[in-house]
Amino acid sequence: MNKRAIVIGGSLAGLFSGTLLRSIGWQVDIYERSAHDLDSRGGGVVLQTDVVVALKKAGIATDKLGVDAIERYYLQKDGQIEKIAMRQTLTSWNILYRSMRRHFPDEHYHQGKMLAHVQSEGTKVTAVFDDGSCETGDLLIGADGPTSTVRQQLLPTYEPQYAGYVAYRGLIDEVNLEPEAAKIFTERFVFYDFPNSHILAYVIPGENESLASGKRRFNWVWYVNYDEQTELPHILTDKNGRQRANSVPPGMISANVEQAMRGYADLVLAAPFKTLIAATKEPFVQSILDLAVPQIVFDRIVLIGDAAFVPRPHTAAGTAKAAANATALVEALVDHSHNVPKALREWEINQMSQGMQLCKRGRSLGNRSQFSYGKGRTEG
Repeated sequence: MNKRAIVIGGSLAGLFSGTLLRSIGWQVDIYERSAHDLDSRGGGVVLQTDVVVALKKAGIATDKLGVDAIERYYLQKDGQIEKIAMRQTLTSWNILYRSMRRHFPDEHYHQGKMLAHVQSEGTKVTAVFDDGSCETGDLLIGADGPTSTVRQQLLPTYEPQYAGYVAYRGLIDEVNLEPEAAKIFTERFVFYDFPNSHILAYVIPGENESLASGKRRFNWVWYVNYDEQTELPHILTDKNGRQRANSVPPGMISANVEQAMRGYADLVLAAPFKTLIAATKEPFVQSILDLAVPQIVFDRIVLIGDAAFVPRPHTAAGTAKAAANATALVEALVDHSHNVPKALREWEINQMSQGMQLCKRGRSLGNRSQFSYGKGRTEG
């Protein structure tokens, strides 16, 4: 067999695809638009079964990926705590990315490659890049996220839609949180719900993928409503005055937005979460988006991960969805003896159904939390 796949996008979805395709004998090259190594202090990921399965199939060790939480705490306004036994493993974007990146050969991972367009001809598909270079293979995978260049060419009218609220996020090194608050958040998934909003926190691996007590990080996510026309542009304008599309990274939130967020936290959050946010040096913010496409197979071109469906984060399944897409794809290829058209026809049916269901569930969870315009938001 001499099959080659071209993967557009070098983040988690692209690496799931690339490592899994290599595990079944395909030659794979990944093309990432960023010229720099991808990295994100951006946070926590609930380690779902689909991720573990994908990593194992790719031959990547899974025994040191995360931190175990043994229960959930729901903080109450009166200071009481509702406790529910529930074991989960909590990891980070960084540790998943680095685990797969180390496993994927450098000579086949190409950075600074901006896709111009794709074209499918007969049994081959070609990617043309802005630098004039071309690459041809038997399969092209669009794994380039919510702003996917591949999707923009194939489905130009489908773009992510703002869901009406954002997620403020932050990370704190374990040693930098006062002991009383740290005790509440350690080994637990902690929530505080209040009208039209909620905040959650848990421990994730620390710098250099450390799982050692005292060297991990607290990860928090807080959902706040903003009107798309009158407020969101202000929230997404960074400290240099640059208007960002969907997120502002750590260290770049404008001073007045950060000050308003911290002031609102002091006003409405339970005491342990106030302490958590006060200890956060560089919070960041991301728009919550909705995206669902009507088709994910276009001859020998496919869309996977957030390039196709963006479920809301309440599902805790965005990363797992990308892993499941890639796992199902390689299984279909093996089942059909690497006959690409036959494999893709079968693969699309199940992945479309699962993507639609996950997005529907995410919207339902968001609505259940009563997120709506004009309520419970910060000002500034």
